[in-house]
Amino acid sequence: MDFRSAHVIVTGGSSGIGLATARLLAGRGAKVSLIARGRERLEAAGKDLPAAVRAADVADQAALTRAIAELEAEQGQPCDVLVSSAGLARPGHFLDLPDEVFRQMMEVDYFGTLYALRAVAPGMVERGRGSVVAVSSAAGLIGIFGYSAYGPAKFAVRGLMESVRAELTPRGVHVGVVFPPDVDTPQLAEENQWKPEETRVVGGTIKPLTAEKVAASIVAGIERRRFAICPDTGTRALARFGSVLMPLLNREFDRRVRAVRGADGKLSAGGAAGNP
Repeated sequence: MDFRSAHVIVTGGSSGIGLATARLLAGRGAKVSLIARGRERLEAAGKDLPAAVRAADVADQAALTRAIAELEAEQGQPCDVLVSSAGLARPGHFLDLPDEVFRQMMEVDYFGTLYALRAVAPGMVERGRGSVVAVSSAAGLIGIFGYSAYGPAKFAVRGLMESVRAELTPRGVHVGVVFPPDVDTPQLAEENQWKPEETRVVGGTIKPLTAEKVAASIVAGIERRRFAICPDTGTRALARFGSVLMPLLNREFDRRVRAVRGADGKLSAGGAAGNP
C-alpha cells in the first residue's frame, strides 16, 4: 500500500503503540489524524508529527463517530487506514476485581474498536479499498493469570476481526489484528502497579518490546495485507500453533504460580500480590 497522501486515523494516538505507528506513517507521507482522551498529550502529539487531532472517548460511540467525521472533513478525504490502538488494561485477582472493571475493559478495548470500525467500514466498502487494523494482545491468544478482565476483551477483539475479515476482504478492505506482548509504554507502567505477583512470575524476565518495533510490524502488516500481525517470535508461534502450545504453556504457568504459592494455594511469605 502506498501511504503517500493516504488518510490514516489512529485511536489511542497520543502515546505508546498508537503514537509510534502514527509517527512512522507520517514519515511515509500519510495524512495522520489522532484520537485520544487526554487533550494535553494529544495536542502535543499533533504538533510534533504534525497531525489533525480530536479528543474523544472511544467508549462513547456518538463522540467517536463525530470525531472521525470531523477529522475526515478537516483532512479533506475519508479514512483510508484505521489503526484502533486505544486500550485499557487493569490486571488483578478475579475474585477481587470489581464488576465495573470487567465492564470498563469491554467498553474501551472491545466496543471502542467496534465503534471505530463501524464508523469507517461503510465508506471503505463503498470505495472498494482501505485497511482496518485493531490492536489485540498476546492475552487475546491465551488466558494469563491476572487478566480475567482484560484478556476476554482482547479475545473479543480477535473474534470481531476474524469475523469482519471474512466479510470485508472480498469487498477490497484489508483487515488485520495485532498481538503484541508487553510493550514499553505508559500503559504498561500503569498496568504494572496492579499486577499480582503471580502475573509477574508468569511473565518471567522477558523484556518488553518497544512501541516502535510494534509500529513497524503494523505498517508491514498493512503493506502485506496480513491478518495476524505478530511483532515477535513468541506471539507468532502462539498465533500459529496455539492449540499445540497451550497445554504446555499452561503447565509451565501453573508451575510458576505454585512457586509463589504454598501447597494450600496461598501466597507464600514475602510475596506482595494483589491490588493496591
